[in-house]
Amino acid sequence: MAQAKKIALYVIVVFVLYTIIKSPARAAELVQVGFEGVSSAAQSVGDFMSELVN
Repeated sequence: MAQAKKIALYVIVVFVLYTIIKSPARAAELVQVGFEGVSSAAQSVGDFMSELVN
């Protein structure tokens, strides 16, 4: 099982590097979308916690 996880990790790393090299603008766009999603989720959790306190 550990060997399968190691192989999967290598495949993901190779895919990410290929994507960055092949299309850096698209890769940057995907990273921006990811960060916006994380930011939105954090904002929603913050709003939820604020409402619980009130």
